[in-house]
This record gives sequence, C-alpha cells and structure tokens, in this order.
Amino acid sequence: MTTPPAWAMALIYWLHMLATVTWIGSLAAINLLVLPASRQTLKLADQLRFIAAMQKRLEPLAWFSMGLLVVTGLFQLSANPHYDGFLATSTQWSLAILVKHGFSAILAVTSAVQTWEVLPAIHRILMKKETADTVELEKLQHREVFLLRVNLFLSTLILGATAFARAS
Repeated sequence: MTTPPAWAMALIYWLHMLATVTWIGSLAAINLLVLPASRQTLKLADQLRFIAAMQKRLEPLAWFSMGLLVVTGLFQLSANPHYDGFLATSTQWSLAILVKHGFSAILAVTSAVQTWEVLPAIHRILMKKETADTVELEKLQHREVFLLRVNLFLSTLILGATAFARAS
C-alpha cells in the first residue's frame, strides 16, 4: 500500500481534530456551563425546553462529527505503520486503539439513547404544556443529565486512550 501524500494526511488529521474539538467541546460546555446555569435560572419545564432546543441544533453537529471521526480515523489507521488488524492487541498502540474504539462504541450507544429515546420523550411531555407530568419530566431530566455526563466521561477516556497510543 502506498503512503498518502503529506497534505492529504494533514487534512485528515486536521478534520479529525476539528471534529473532536467540536464534539467534545460541546459536551464539556453543556455539562460544565449550560446545565448548571440553566438549573440556577430556569424552572424545570423552561430548562428542559431550552436544553431540548439547544440539543436540536447540536445533535446534527455531534452526529456529523462522530461520522467524520469514523471516516478520518479509518484513514489514519490504514496509514499507520503500527496498525496490524481490527482486534489486534500485539502492541501497546494497538491495545490503546482497541480500548479507544470500545469506549467510542459505548459512547455511540449512549448518544443514540439520548437522541432517539430521551429527547423525544421530553418533547412529548413538553407538548402537553399545562398537563405535563412534572415527576416524569424530572426523571427524564436526570436521565438526560446522566447520559450527558457519561458521554463527557467517555470522551475523556477516549482522549486518554488516544494520548496513550500516541505516546507508544
């Protein structure tokens, strides 16, 4: 296999880092800035409406970033001299990459649950306005926050595995 030109690999690395910053930066901003501020200033229903509106704009960007990470990551793997198979664990690098991909798969599942289960449930309850079940909204809010925190934690583990692979 021929090595791609340096400009192509630089573009792939840049897109990969851009997608990482966009995705993990948004997770960090939501968890560390937006959620605490919205809890302090908004009532539960207004807070969830705000978070739902924000997520509606952010989710396509996050899913696009994840897709871009997969595509650019596959190019990086194919060009890396350490790569010796999908489930290989023969080197420190391959083990770190396998762990990274395992965390990424878990993160994709939690993101899917958030996108296609929790957020639609919040939307359904909020559409009822005056008859909205506050107890159910609180449960969904806790679940949404939990999934956001899990995703932020997983993303930091993914970055750690990446750093470990780079250092090996």
